[in-house]
Amino acid sequence: MEFQNLHEVLRSLYDEMLPLSADMAAVAKGIAGLGALFYVAIKVWQALSRAEPIDMYPLLRPFALGLCIMFFPTIVLGTINAVLSPVVQGTHTILENQVLDLNDLQAKKDLLEREAMLRNPETAYLVSNEEFDKKLEELGWSPGDLITMSGMYMDRFAYQTEQAIKNWFRNLLEVLFQAAALVIDTIRTFFLIVLSILGPIAFAISVWDGFQSTLTQWLTRYVSVYLWLPVADLFSSMLAKIQSLIIEKDIAMLADPTYIPDTSNTVYIIFMIIGIVGYFTIPTVTGWIIQAGGAGNFTRNVNQAAMKTGNIAGAGTGSAVGNIGGRLMGK
Repeated sequence: MEFQNLHEVLRSLYDEMLPLSADMAAVAKGIAGLGALFYVAIKVWQALSRAEPIDMYPLLRPFALGLCIMFFPTIVLGTINAVLSPVVQGTHTILENQVLDLNDLQAKKDLLEREAMLRNPETAYLVSNEEFDKKLEELGWSPGDLITMSGMYMDRFAYQTEQAIKNWFRNLLEVLFQAAALVIDTIRTFFLIVLSILGPIAFAISVWDGFQSTLTQWLTRYVSVYLWLPVADLFSSMLAKIQSLIIEKDIAMLADPTYIPDTSNTVYIIFMIIGIVGYFTIPTVTGWIIQAGGAGNFTRNVNQAAMKTGNIAGAGTGSAVGNIGGRLMGK
């Protein structure tokens, strides 16, 4: 089974387990109902004890959350997924375009490298059976020709062995690269399933006074984990673009008939290693995109800045008044 098919299996797994969130709605309704009772009672009692009019707007919050719990798969998950799906599709389209360009350039580079090897008489027999047989026919059966023939066989075997080892290592890194992407996608799917199934419980707990941040934290984590896949596609697109630029430069150099190509694929291997390591930084990068608590932190920072400004202004005013008083006394 190909890695792309495994990713499709994970998508199907998420779609199959998404309706299970409705089963948690029954439990969440009881928790939310009890929380709404205490929430409304506390707000009404506080208003009555202070002889203030009852503000009805905050009392609508438990009922809004109750509606979200009752129709959680449709209202909550359906809305969030509908908003974020275009982002996933857009980044995946970017990745597909970059990979197609990279494959075309790689095929063109391999052809030019073979042609460059064939142009050089010293390396032509290493990549072509016809050139190897032709060179053998030119040799005789003298001791010197037999030594040359043995050297040709040894050089050809060494070249093929070296290429086989390089291709094996390259394939190994490609498998590890795909495995790293699959690990990230599997963990992402697991987190999304857990957040989706237990989402009604999080909404129910947020009804209780003092646990309102539970709703914000759940929404932040769900969106953050959902964006792992777009960020991974962008990271892969970046690597594919870098490799395309390198291959384009190699193709331009291969246009020179005197250029001897380097078949070690060192740069390709380096970027594969970077990609394997970089995949595991995706959760951290995604956490920079969306964070919770913005309004509270913003208000706190503004208040701190205002207090500092007031202190500086007060100190400056006091100093100015002191200087004016001193001058008047001096006069």
